[in-house]
Amino acid sequence: MMRPSRSLAAVLLALCASASQAAVDSYSVMENGAKVGSLTADRKGKAVDIAYAVSSNGRGPKLKEQLVLGAGGMPSSWQINGNSLMGGDVQESMAYQDGTLRWTSQADSGERKLAAPGLYIGNDTSPWALGMYAQALLKAPGLKLDVLPAGTLSLAKLRAVPLKHNGRALKLTAYVISGVTLVPKFLLLDDQQQLFAVLDDSLLVRGGFENHYQELKALGDALAGEYLASLQQRLAHRFDGTVRIRNVHVFDPASGQRGPLSSVTYYRGVISTVAPEGSEMEAADKEIDGKGGTLVPGLHDMHAHNTAWSGLFYIAAGVTATRDMGNENPRLLELSRRTEAGELAGPDMIRAGFLEGRSDYSAALGFLPATLEEGKRDVRWYADHGYRWIKVYNSMNPAWVAPLAAEAHRLGLGVLGHVPAFATPDQMLEAGYDEVTHINQLMLGWLLKPGEDTRTPLRLTALSRAADLQLDSAPVKHTVALMKQRNAGLDTTLSIVEQLMMSRTGEVAEGAAAYLEHLPIGYQRYRKRSYIKFKDDAEKQRYADAFAKVLETTGMLHREGIALWPGTDDPSGFLLHREIELYVKAGLTPAEALKIATLECERHFGRDQQYGSIERGKRADFLLVPGDPLQDLSLLHRIGMVVKGGVVYYPDQIYSAINIVPFGGDK
Repeated sequence: MMRPSRSLAAVLLALCASASQAAVDSYSVMENGAKVGSLTADRKGKAVDIAYAVSSNGRGPKLKEQLVLGAGGMPSSWQINGNSLMGGDVQESMAYQDGTLRWTSQADSGERKLAAPGLYIGNDTSPWALGMYAQALLKAPGLKLDVLPAGTLSLAKLRAVPLKHNGRALKLTAYVISGVTLVPKFLLLDDQQQLFAVLDDSLLVRGGFENHYQELKALGDALAGEYLASLQQRLAHRFDGTVRIRNVHVFDPASGQRGPLSSVTYYRGVISTVAPEGSEMEAADKEIDGKGGTLVPGLHDMHAHNTAWSGLFYIAAGVTATRDMGNENPRLLELSRRTEAGELAGPDMIRAGFLEGRSDYSAALGFLPATLEEGKRDVRWYADHGYRWIKVYNSMNPAWVAPLAAEAHRLGLGVLGHVPAFATPDQMLEAGYDEVTHINQLMLGWLLKPGEDTRTPLRLTALSRAADLQLDSAPVKHTVALMKQRNAGLDTTLSIVEQLMMSRTGEVAEGAAAYLEHLPIGYQRYRKRSYIKFKDDAEKQRYADAFAKVLETTGMLHREGIALWPGTDDPSGFLLHREIELYVKAGLTPAEALKIATLECERHFGRDQQYGSIERGKRADFLLVPGDPLQDLSLLHRIGMVVKGGVVYYPDQIYSAINIVPFGGDK
């Protein structure tokens, strides 16, 4: 057999080496067991071309990235183009050349002189970037690295994870990376330190391993649970005897008044005395000086999607009870169990069971019944497992709502939800809704044209038409009269609507100004972007005028006696404070807004005999702010202490533990 020449052998060797450096990595994005997106990373030497697309609940990012890796695996150039979650334009670039790093994104632009390439954190990226960040951190001293444009990332190795696939064992390692986004991310890297999975709510997993979804989801929950349980042991302060909080004013939501200086004592999680400061009292086992601040009953987020991580954020924000409005059912029940047992920090979770129809736009939560009888069976499952409402979603067949509502009401459950596509709020109220979810879902009944599909981002963008809405028009009056007739309420979520309508490229939105600079750089940049693709400045103004009409509508509904419930659709806790501020912008007084967020929510839950105000015999659920919130609601961002069921938490300690700059709440 003829041997190849030396030159031919060299060419073949070079080709083999080149081929070994080229690879296409494919990944699937999974939610609730279903594939909702894909990611491919075409690696050719130091160049990487990435395509990323997600379609979940009628929305999702679609991005193309061109990346070149330089020294130490740091990106030396990076181009990102496409659309963000709600369709906003993404045009981001960075390049390191001749000792200067230059970048431009929706959030910001700038340049920095550097002796060597640094780790740039992209503003709009695919999850593939997390693997790149982890690889850079693995080479950094102490697994910690200052990053650009600002901030610090850290990586912690958790444990080896064996995964059996088609008869062979994969050697994977679990890590947690902090400092990119609000919540630390759990990753799996393979034995070549390449990204295998991102264990997030939207799980990213290497192609071909999709059938391991449940196993990987359970692993992600276990890793987060272990990590958060260790934080709970460190951050939760428990006292066996009597605890007295001295030198505080008490906000009474029933009267709307801030009382004189008092002392509040509790024992085993139950308030035992509320007495004027200086009264003759026996010494308590533990005394805490409130320094003249105000005790406020625990706050409520009436539109939550609880996660293992959201518990810490909610507690730090003084939110002691949430209404979960849709989740993966087994996961939520386990999370509730662990929180109630004190293993994890978190609020009480009053549950609404998610019911969605089947379509190309379906949200992958709760149950998606194929028939009406399946839907009734699902309602019974929710009733048997202690849920208080059913929540109907966008793709549900409107004709099914009345029989589903009848079954729910028969079993003592309330009925609420989005307005299914091609139906109206009036029709859903007549079919049995006790509550409409999101103010945009209510207002679209006055704005949409027949046949328009709200399973798409239109359910948010069409709200721009509200700029011309007349609140004394016949359709508005009819809906309000119907709500009064049925004693139906509205879960407002003004804060998330504001975030979507009022975000502007490169600007810090008014609603985020009080807290954004305290948060990780990735989240800061995420919030300095537009979620909507604006054609021009006139369209931006139209959205601003429309949001002003949203607030005017909120005030009108309150004056008409429609029950309003503050919710955020956001797990950070920060937006609940903004929700309360927006109620005041809509015309409520601070006392009215705080009453709704405390006592009225508990009346809605039917728990007001035990919760919702600071009185003898009620549960010790309250927060301490360093001043008078009736005069300055921004004090809610400086909470000094939160008590949940008698367990004491200090928000500054929580924030320090999760890479957030503390707010300096007085303790």
